[in-house]
Amino acid sequence: MKTPALANRRLAAERHHSFSRRNFLRGLGVAMALPALESLLPRRLSAAALAEASATGAVTATGAPLRLAFFEFANGTYPAKWWPTGENRDFQLNEAMESITGLKDKIQILGGLALEPATAGADGAGDHGRAGGSFLTGVRVKKTQGADFHSGISADQIIAQQVGHVTPFKSLELSCDSLRTAGDCDSGYACVYQHNMAWSSPTAPIAPEVNPRLLFERLFGSGSPAERKNNLLMRQQQQRSILDFVSSESRSIGRELAASAPGARGTGELSTRDREKLDQYLTSVREIEQRIERAEKSVAHRPDPGIATPAGIPASFTEYVRLNMDMLHLAFLTDNTRVATFLLAGEGSNRDFAEIGIPDGHHYCTHHGGKADLIAKTCVIDKWYASQFAYFLDKMDKTQDIDGNSLLHNSMILYGCGNSDGNRHTHVNLPVVLAGAGGGALNPGRYIQHQPASITNLYLSLMDRMGVKGMDRFGDSTGRLANI
Repeated sequence: MKTPALANRRLAAERHHSFSRRNFLRGLGVAMALPALESLLPRRLSAAALAEASATGAVTATGAPLRLAFFEFANGTYPAKWWPTGENRDFQLNEAMESITGLKDKIQILGGLALEPATAGADGAGDHGRAGGSFLTGVRVKKTQGADFHSGISADQIIAQQVGHVTPFKSLELSCDSLRTAGDCDSGYACVYQHNMAWSSPTAPIAPEVNPRLLFERLFGSGSPAERKNNLLMRQQQQRSILDFVSSESRSIGRELAASAPGARGTGELSTRDREKLDQYLTSVREIEQRIERAEKSVAHRPDPGIATPAGIPASFTEYVRLNMDMLHLAFLTDNTRVATFLLAGEGSNRDFAEIGIPDGHHYCTHHGGKADLIAKTCVIDKWYASQFAYFLDKMDKTQDIDGNSLLHNSMILYGCGNSDGNRHTHVNLPVVLAGAGGGALNPGRYIQHQPASITNLYLSLMDRMGVKGMDRFGDSTGRLANI
């Protein structure tokens, strides 16, 4: 039986395990989370310490953080060009997915998964609304265009509720689409279903952050929202970056951190590898801020669209997506969170892709009706989405984690959609990629055609690996998905 005192000690131990790894550069009202540095850890974790860390959930067998992210793209695919050929480890990526070829041994393509709650049933039209609202919840959403919307708790939030207390942010929600919470977006379904992946309760969607500037300030600013706003205004007035607020004695940061870390390696000096990692990290943060500043400055030079353009959103959709991906990468690197959702575009999105030569809307192209020109355009857009995902995976794979493995090795990154065939609005054999090794808990480098099962069976298996307890069923699950 757990006493209140024991429970409090357990919570304190969990937080210590996380926050002892999280150090901050402090300057004039600015706190910046640093990446995990090997010099700041004891030379070895005892068996008891490793067991304690594992009990908190969301850690690998080595004690490193285990991360999970859900990426959702819109409108399904053109299946004939998306699915690989071959099977198991002897498979070849198809045209739409060829950009991930270099990471083929780091991914699994999972066939046979379905999203039954997105089917019409007695509700009729509205596949995009249902697919968006049920993708991470696994429940049939209420058909309404009013404020009485109803879905379910999403998989990411089930996980965040149990493991989110060990990081500054229980979860992060990102989007590269507009925020729409009111009105009818698909045949009587409220817009909220298509523009929110995360739900903390059946009636409480968690609005994603769409503005890179605000996301950057949220991750790397400090203090209350009002204080962060004042810091931003001061920086803009003085044309100084966040890094310029850090103490001018930056060269001594490594020595100060190492010397102040109980049981640290060495003699008060960071290792050569940690010095390189710290320099690369600070350079990455500076580059991201400069990209945001360029996007803000470019607003004045764009044709007026007739509506206000949020500051910090680049004109290029590719740059927009990659900018947010870079910040998610840094959030994982600094252990600001271990759970995230990333909405590339909401279901039914009719965004044009003129920047890659397709002025037509995406949704329009997917309803090709067998027309060769529209099929070709759909395939180009499918390939574009996959190439953005490949960009993120490559960045994760090239970043070393605290245990010597890559961030990608110590992650589980799902990429998928609640629609399969965009032309026919089918919800079986969903396009699903699971990247990363989960710290050794997954078996990547394969194409597995599973027996027909709900995608929520996969979510249950991911919850298990993240350390979630007491979940016998989720959404319309019928069990755990084996062989992942």
